[in-house]
Amino acid sequence: MDYRQSGVDIDAGNETVRRIKSLARGTFTPGVLSDIGSFGGLFRLDRERYQDPVLVSSADGVGTKLKVAFMTGRHDTVGADLVNHCVNDILVQGAEPLFFLDYLATGRLSPDVAEQIVGGVARACRENGCALIGGETAEMPGFYGDGEYDIAGFIVGIVEKAKLVDGRAVVPGDALIALPSAGLHTNGYSLARRVLFDMAGLTPETVVRELGTTLGEALLAPHRSYLSQVRPLLESDLVKGLAHITGGGITENLPRMLPDGCAADIDLRSWSVPPLFHLLQERGGIARDEMFRAFNMGVGLIVICGARDSERVINLVADAGEPHAFRLGCVVAGERSVRYVDSL
Repeated sequence: MDYRQSGVDIDAGNETVRRIKSLARGTFTPGVLSDIGSFGGLFRLDRERYQDPVLVSSADGVGTKLKVAFMTGRHDTVGADLVNHCVNDILVQGAEPLFFLDYLATGRLSPDVAEQIVGGVARACRENGCALIGGETAEMPGFYGDGEYDIAGFIVGIVEKAKLVDGRAVVPGDALIALPSAGLHTNGYSLARRVLFDMAGLTPETVVRELGTTLGEALLAPHRSYLSQVRPLLESDLVKGLAHITGGGITENLPRMLPDGCAADIDLRSWSVPPLFHLLQERGGIARDEMFRAFNMGVGLIVICGARDSERVINLVADAGEPHAFRLGCVVAGERSVRYVDSL
């Protein structure tokens, strides 16, 4: 009896690490002091660039969006989902990413699949200026089904203490500016799969006319990073608050950046909800309030700024590559909550 006979292939693990090393090295920034394969990843902070630096960290996963990847056999996008989700989670506090670590667990390790996954991680790390300095690949026979895996990520970023974004400066009258999502991002997939695959009988290969693509392609659309669009806003001191619209939708996430005595009014006529969300609501018979609590409804990030700064914010975001930002609503006096209204 040996380890391979029990379901753990050390040779496959070594081959995976060999492939991952070259991918990770392509993300290294000047602060990286260690190579992939060390017991711990080393990163040197450039203290000369900061007066009073604060480290900001976050950890997350991709959820059951992975089930769609299993169904389609496409694994090159979920790694980018993971990185971009984490980048946005620290961005809302004003932080720039420094380094990232990933975790991949699977029942039977396939170096080819692992290379696709980590390739997506590395690509997104490069795009966000974030170094992939380590991680863990675990082969766990009997724990996951054949061809299945789970991934998680951990990110550390940095922000000057004086530049922290915490929502304390938000007051009634401030504007809410929305940056569009690219689909479901990484939340709501358990409900979406139940509605579209189990109830409606669709498959990832189904071409949906109103989506203009296959259902699988629409569901695997990568989670967007908003770093490049928000950076100029932070540099211009235009941001009072930021909300990453993830699990819980606008309903649950926007109040996290509202101080006591502030609520948010969302103008439902300010944007056209993308067709994928209409498809989910119609096929699943989902109530409007549940839709806004389960899905992002086409809004990936919300910027809170002074009312007089709203046009400047929209213009700066457009200059940074997002021409479709729009005014979503406003902050009002009231108990911390979100109200959906037909017109403001």
